[in-house]
Amino acid sequence: MAQRRGPGPRGLSRETRGAAALMLLLPATMVHLLLVARSGPARLLGPPPYLPGLEALWSPRALLLWLTWLGLQAALYLLPARKVAEGQELKDKSTLRYPINGFQALVLTALLVTLGVLAGLPLEELAEMLLPLAFVATLTAFIFSLLLYLKALLAPTSALAPGGNSGNPIYDFILGRELNPRIGSFDFKYFCELRPGLIGWVLINLALLMKEAELRGSPSLAMWLVNGFQLLYVGDALWQEEAILTTMDITHDGFGFMLAFGDLAWVPFTYSLQAQFLLYHPQPLGWPMASVICLINAVGFYIFRGANTQKNTFRKNPSDPRVADLETIPTATGRQLLVSGWWGMVRHPNYLGDLIMALAWSLPCGTSHLLPYFYLLYFTALLVHREDRDERQCLQKYGLAWRDYCRRVPYRIVPYIY
Repeated sequence: MAQRRGPGPRGLSRETRGAAALMLLLPATMVHLLLVARSGPARLLGPPPYLPGLEALWSPRALLLWLTWLGLQAALYLLPARKVAEGQELKDKSTLRYPINGFQALVLTALLVTLGVLAGLPLEELAEMLLPLAFVATLTAFIFSLLLYLKALLAPTSALAPGGNSGNPIYDFILGRELNPRIGSFDFKYFCELRPGLIGWVLINLALLMKEAELRGSPSLAMWLVNGFQLLYVGDALWQEEAILTTMDITHDGFGFMLAFGDLAWVPFTYSLQAQFLLYHPQPLGWPMASVICLINAVGFYIFRGANTQKNTFRKNPSDPRVADLETIPTATGRQLLVSGWWGMVRHPNYLGDLIMALAWSLPCGTSHLLPYFYLLYFTALLVHREDRDERQCLQKYGLAWRDYCRRVPYRIVPYIY
C-alpha cells in the first residue's frame, strides 16, 4: 500500500478509501466463495445461491472450536524451539528474537489430529462448518485488530510501522500502527503469519478429503493431488520459517486488520477453495493428466524454492560457496544486488514459481468452472501489486543501482512477457 498522502476533498485520501473498501470487500468475497463452492452452478461471477442469515453465520460451537485452535497453536508456539533467530535491525538499533518451531508445530498438530481421528474425532464435520468458522475468524480479526490499534497508542515512535502511522485512525487500523506488537516474547504478527492460518488450511483440506471419502467411498485422485501439493507448500513454508524474517510483512508492514484478517481468515478459508470445489463437484482425472500436473507443480516448486534459497543464502553470507560466484551490483547502502542466477532471469523469480504452483493446484479441478481458478487470478493480482510496491521501494532505497539492475534484468515476473 502506498504511503498515505494528504486528505482529499472529502477528508479521506484515496489510499484510505481504498483500504476501507478492502476491509469490507475481502470478508464479503470470502463468504461468497464459501457459498458458491457448494452450490450447483458454482459460478464465480454469478450471485451467491442465497444470502446467509445470522443463524447460518453464528455458531457457539464454531467459536469454541476456533478459540481452541488458536489456543493450541499459541501453546505450540511457546514450546522450546529447535532454534531461536534474530530479526532485522530495528530503528532503535535493537533486534528481536523469534522461535523457529513452526514445522515442529505442524508435526505435533498432525500427531494430535491423527490420535483424535483414531479416537473417533469426526474431523469430516468441519466441511459443514466452514461458513460459521470463517465468520468467527473474521470477527476475531476485527476485535484483535482493534486491540492492536489501542496497544499501539502506547507504543514508542520507534516501534511504529512506516506505513501505518499516518494519524488517520481508519487507515492505521487497517494497515497497523505497530511494526512488531508483542507481549513479552510472544510476537503476534510472527505467530499469525505462519501458524493458525497455514496449518488450518491443510487441516481444512484434510477434513474435506475425509468428507469425500465418507460420501463416495474413497477420496478422488484430484482431491489427493490438491491436498498433497498444498501440504508440500505449507510444510516448506514452515520448514523455512526463518526466511520470513526478511520479508516485507515482517520488516516493513504494520500489524493491523489487513494482515490479521489475511492470516486468520482469508488464508484457510479461501486457499482451500479447490478442495471445497472438488467435494461438491467431483472431477474425473486420469493418471496421464495427473502426471503432467505433478510435473507442473514440481517445476513451480523448484523455481520457488531455488530462488528463495539463493536470496536467503546471499543475505546471510555473500561469501557462501553456493552464491559467492554470482554477479552482483554494488549499492550506496553497502548491500549488493544479485544480477545472475535466479535473480538474473527475472526480478521476482519466486513469484513466477508461486504462480506456476497456483496453476497446478487448480488444474485437478478441470476446466468446466472458473471458480477453482480464483486463487490463481487473485494471486496474480496480489503479486503484481506487491511487485509494483517492491519496485518503488527498491528504487527509493537503491537509486541508480536499482535502475542499472532493471536495465540488465528487464522482465519483472514472467520472462519475455512481463
